[in-house]
Order: sequence, then structure tokens, then C-alpha cells
Amino acid sequence: MEFDLVPPSEPLDWARGAWLHPPVRVEHSPAGELVVEPAAESDLWRRTSYGFVHDDAPALLAPLPVGSAMEVSFALDLHEQFDQAGALVWVDERTWTKAGVEMSDGDLQLGAVVTREFSDWSVAPVPQWAGREVTIRVSRAGDALTVRARVDDEPWRLVRLTPLDPAAQVTAGPFCCAPSRAGLTVRFSGWRQGPADTTLHPED
Repeated sequence: MEFDLVPPSEPLDWARGAWLHPPVRVEHSPAGELVVEPAAESDLWRRTSYGFVHDDAPALLAPLPVGSAMEVSFALDLHEQFDQAGALVWVDERTWTKAGVEMSDGDLQLGAVVTREFSDWSVAPVPQWAGREVTIRVSRAGDALTVRARVDDEPWRLVRLTPLDPAAQVTAGPFCCAPSRAGLTVRFSGWRQGPADTTLHPED
């Protein structure tokens, strides 16, 4: 069932964004896609369980003010351990959220990492999404960030609700990384921005 939670959004020009970390390669396809190759062993993570800090994943970011939402779409073509793509919401190197799909232990996983000095991680398997177009939506309203996702034109799924300081200067946009290898290529097919989601839950 589709709910009237998500207002319409308008396309963003890739040129609107600035790279947090530049990729190894970036191209514009004839179809208007942004083709990105992240560096080998690039990642975003802070400390929890693993002990290390990684802060070098390429992300193309534009302002995400309170009351707005952003959508990132990409072709799901991930094959190696920890290949990942999605949307990054960035405050600073110690405060950020990434959400998308990741290859983990042989399965495609939809999930999010929320970082406030230490990272956390939540996932749910989505093997049926392989080879399809995924859209990640991050919506900022009041003191909260709402993360939703869908594949093709299927209904939106709630992925995460997390606090976000309404006074923070925030940017967001597409990201990808390849913590375990070189040669990953991600085709981002869309980048859109519009008003924040109208509500968290569907109304009867």
C-alpha cells in the first residue's frame, strides 16, 4: 500500500554538488547518469567493534536544510564484500548518517550507519533487489532525519529514524565505497530534492 507520506521532488543537477572526497573516476553517461568509481579500500566508519576510523568515501553533497528531503537513485550492481552505495547525510567527520545497500557476507543488505563519534549499523536482507533501481530518501524535519528506501516503483520502506540537530549545517547526496577491493563502479541514475516528508506514519 502506498501512503501519501512523500511529497514530489525535483531533479538536481550533478553540478550542484561538491565532492567530500573525490572518486578515482567520475563520468557523465549519455543517459545522464553519474558513473562513479571509488578508491580501493575507501569507507566511512568510526571505531565501533572494528577499532579503526575510515573517512575517505567519495560523496557528492549539496545543502539539506530543515524542511527538505533528498533522494538518490542508483543501479544495484554490487558483488564483493562491503561494496556499498546510497545517500550520505553529513554534518562533520564525527557526525553523519549513511544509508543504502551493501553487500555483506554474501547477501545484499539494506541498512544505515548513524555516527556520533561512534558508528552503529543496522541491516535487513534484500536479495530480490539485485539488478534493479534503488532509491534512498533522506528527509529532515524538526529534530529528526527520516530514512526511507524503495526499489523501482514499489512502496517506500522505513529504514531509520534518528535525531538530527535542527541548528546543524547539513549536506547530503550520493556516496559509494569499496572497503575490500578496487574496481567498483556505481551508476547513479537520479538526484532529487523537495519538501520533507509530511508524516512518519500512514494515516487511516
